[in-house]
Amino acid sequence: MDFSACVKFANENPVTWIATADGNQPRVRAFAMWFADKTGFYYHTGTPKSVFRQLKKNPKVELGFYAPGDGAGTMMRVAGTVEFLKDKTIEERLFSDRPWVKGLLASAPAGAELAMFRIAHGEAYFWTMADNMREHDAPRVKF
Repeated sequence: MDFSACVKFANENPVTWIATADGNQPRVRAFAMWFADKTGFYYHTGTPKSVFRQLKKNPKVELGFYAPGDGAGTMMRVAGTVEFLKDKTIEERLFSDRPWVKGLLASAPAGAELAMFRIAHGEAYFWTMADNMREHDAPRVKF
């Protein structure tokens, strides 16, 4: 298995559960991943949100992607570190791909900004019920 299989799975199943930490309390929420490619998994949020504050304080995350199927389906878990992006070209792509984001910014509280981020380095692996009692043996992909 190589990283391209992870990218393909993520793009085919973009609803992602992102786990963060808030002090010693884990937090998890669903995100609609923007896209994945050979450079990582891309997302965006707003600076007023608690998830943004959590990621700034502790950029370590775990992502969970899921595809329904036989048994319990297939899950891909990704552990890595968030990198925030300040890049006009990437921002223009976001507004082109998701024009509704501009509307969110227009209705946001004063001083709110867009926060684009990616997970560019980490480790990923797939899980199915066949792997249920052998999670530690699952092949890992470092990226």
